[in-house]
Amino acid sequence: MQNDAMQAVRRAAACETIKLDCGLTVLVRPMPGYSGVHAIYGTRFGSIDLDFEVDGKAVHLPAGVAHFLEHKMFESEDGDAFAKYAKTGAAANAYTSFDKTCYLFTATQQVDESLDILLSMVGEPYFTEATIAKEQGIIGQEIKMYDDSPDWRIMTALFQCLYHSHPIRHDIAGTVESIAEITPEMLYDCCRAFYSPGNMVLAAAGNVTAEQVLAACERAKLPARPVSMRRLQSPEPPTVARERMEFSMPLAKACLGVGFKEAPVQGAKAEVICDMLTELICGGMTPLYRRLYDEGLVNPGFDGEFLLLEGCCCFLFTGETDQPETVRQLLMDEIARLRAEGVDGELFTLCKNQMYGEMLQDLENIEDAATALAGSFFRRRALAEEIEALASLTKAEVDEALQGMLCEDRSATVVIRPEKEDKA
Repeated sequence: MQNDAMQAVRRAAACETIKLDCGLTVLVRPMPGYSGVHAIYGTRFGSIDLDFEVDGKAVHLPAGVAHFLEHKMFESEDGDAFAKYAKTGAAANAYTSFDKTCYLFTATQQVDESLDILLSMVGEPYFTEATIAKEQGIIGQEIKMYDDSPDWRIMTALFQCLYHSHPIRHDIAGTVESIAEITPEMLYDCCRAFYSPGNMVLAAAGNVTAEQVLAACERAKLPARPVSMRRLQSPEPPTVARERMEFSMPLAKACLGVGFKEAPVQGAKAEVICDMLTELICGGMTPLYRRLYDEGLVNPGFDGEFLLLEGCCCFLFTGETDQPETVRQLLMDEIARLRAEGVDGELFTLCKNQMYGEMLQDLENIEDAATALAGSFFRRRALAEEIEALASLTKAEVDEALQGMLCEDRSATVVIRPEKEDKA
C-alpha cells in the first residue's frame, strides 16, 4: 500500500486509546456532528470459558454460566439497571458470545449518567440463591426458544460434529439442566477471574470526548485488582468428531450445514483471507450461488461464515434446501475447482472492494464504530491493522491459503429434515 493510502486508512480508523492504571483499556472515537453516543463495556469471558484457575483455585463451570452472569449483572442491591437507564433515556442491552460478554447503551442525553450506570452495574455484582433461582426459570424459557430455532440447532450440531472436546460444543445459553447447577460462588469466581479491569474494554463512539469517558472512569473508582487467572483447555485433535448428523424438526424445508475444521490461523491478514473465502465460494456474486439460487436449490439466506476462537477455527455453510445432498456436492465441487484454478480475479476485486467499503462505512455509524473498536481489543490489535491487511491483500495470497483449507477429510455435514406428519 502506498504511504498516502496507508495514512488515509489510519485516519479513517483513528481513535483515542488510553490504558488506565487499573488496567482498563479505553477506546473513544469522537464523531462531531452526531447527536448520539454508543458505549460498550466488554470482557474477554464467553461461553467457552468453562474451565480456569483463579488465584490458585481451579473452577469448572456447567455450560451457560457466562450468559447467565450477563443477565444477573443488571441486578443490584439498589435496583435494576434497566430502571436506572429508563430515567436517563438510554436504550441498554447486553449479549454473550462464545468468547466475550458486552454491556452497552445508546443515548442522546444524560450520557454521563448512563456511563455511571454502565460502569457501576458491572463493577458491583450482587447474587443470592433466591435471585439465581428466579433467573434459572427465565433463562430456561429462553433456552427452549433456541431449541425451536433450526438455524441455531444446525450450528450447534455442526460444532458437535467438528469438535471432540472443545467447549464450543455447548450452547451459549447452556441447557435447563446445566444452569440448574449454577451457584452464587460460581458467579463470584467468574467475576473475580474475568471482570477485572485488565481483562476489559470500554469503547465509545459518537457525540462524546475521551475526557468525558475518562471522567466517568474516575467517578467509578475502578479498582486495580491484580488477578492470577489461567484458562484450562483439553487437547483437541485435528480430526472431526463425527462426519455426519441427521435429525428432524417441524420444518417446511430441510436445512443443510457443512462445516470444515481448520488449524487456528494467526494475524489480521490470515483472518481477512478466511472471511473473504466465504464470499468467494458462495457469496451473492459467485457462480455457485447463482446456480443454487437460479435452480431453486437453496433459499436466499444460504451463505458461509468463518469463526476463530481460542483453540477453534472453522468454516460453516448453512441454509435451507430441498436437496441437501446435491447442494453439499456442488459446494465441495466448487471448492475443489477454486483450489485447482484459483479464484476469479474480477470477483476477488469486487469482494475486496465490498469488504473494504463495509469496514469504512461501519466507522460512520456510532453503533458499528463502537463495536469495531471493542472488537479490535478482543482480537488484540488496532482497528487500522485489519483495514490495512484487507487493503494490501492480493489474489495470490488467497489462492495460496486455499490450498491447505476447506478439505473434505476435515468436514462434517448436518441435515435437519422436516418431521413427517402422522397419517390418520
